[in-house]
Amino acid sequence: MTTLPSYVLITPARNEAKLIELTIKSVVAQTVRPLKWVIVSDGSTDGTDDIVQKYVTQYPWIELLKMPERNERHFAGKVLGFRAGYQRVKQLHYDVVCSLDADISFDQEYFAFLLQKLAGDPKLGLVGTPFKDSSVSYDYRFVSIEHVSGACQVFRRECFEQIGGYVAARAGAIDRIANIASRMEGWKTRTFTGKFYVHHRELGSAQGGLLRSSFRDGIKDYSVGTHPVWMLFRVSYRVGKKPYIIGAVALAWGYVRSYLQGNERPIAWKLVEHNRREQMQRLKRFLTGDKVRAYFVG
Repeated sequence: MTTLPSYVLITPARNEAKLIELTIKSVVAQTVRPLKWVIVSDGSTDGTDDIVQKYVTQYPWIELLKMPERNERHFAGKVLGFRAGYQRVKQLHYDVVCSLDADISFDQEYFAFLLQKLAGDPKLGLVGTPFKDSSVSYDYRFVSIEHVSGACQVFRRECFEQIGGYVAARAGAIDRIANIASRMEGWKTRTFTGKFYVHHRELGSAQGGLLRSSFRDGIKDYSVGTHPVWMLFRVSYRVGKKPYIIGAVALAWGYVRSYLQGNERPIAWKLVEHNRREQMQRLKRFLTGDKVRAYFVG
C-alpha cells in the first residue's frame, strides 16, 4: 500500500461567512486529514471569524490567524494572507502544501485522490481538479489539463519552494503564474478529471460580473506575457462564450489597453518567454490537428 504524503492547508478568507462553513465541513470529513490548516482571516467583518473559531475549539489542527482590516481590495491581498499562513506551517515536517479557497466544497476522498497522484509520480509538482459552478463548465477535451485552477492548488513542497511561492500580483493571474513557474522549473502540472470541487461563488461575481471579469482576464493575459498571436485565437474562442461577442471585446480591450499603457508585468522576462514558448507549441499542435489539444483557456 502506497504511503500518502503529509499535507497542510492554507486558506486566506475575507468576509466568507456565507460559504466558509461548506469548506470547513468538507475538510473535516476528509479520510486523510491535513497535519495543519491555517485559516487566515483577512480583516473579515461579517462573522467569518466566529464561524471558524467554533471549529478551532473542536479540531486542534485548525488555526485561525487574524489579520488587520484593510480598505483596499486587490488580488495581492490573497497572497499576503497566504504568506502569513505559510509562516505558521514553515517549521512543520510535511510534503505537500495546498492553497484552498473558502468558498468551495468537495467529497471526503478529495485530498486522498490528489495525494495518491503525487505519490505515484515524483515529477508532479502541482495538481488539482476541475471545478463546477453555475456559470462555467470547462470541457477538458478542449482546455489544457496542465492548468490547475487557483481555488485549490496542491503543491509538492519542493516545487512550491523552488518557484519562490506566490507572486503578489495586484491585477491577478496568481494561479497562472504559479502554473507557468512550476513548469519552467521542470515540474509537471496537471488537472485530474477523476474528481471535482464545487465553486459556490460564480466565477467573476466577486469582480463585478462576467463582463468586467472578461476585461480583467485581458489584463491578466498581458501581465503573464501572453503572446499576441495566442491572444488573437483566445479572443476568437471567447466570441462563442457568454457574454457573447461583447465578452470577447472586453477581453481584447483589457489586453490592448494594458499594452498601450505600458503596464509593468509582475514577473521576470524569462517566465514571459517560457509562457509564450508553451503557447506557440500548443497552437502548433492545434493547427496541425494533434488530438492532444490545448485550447485557449489557461
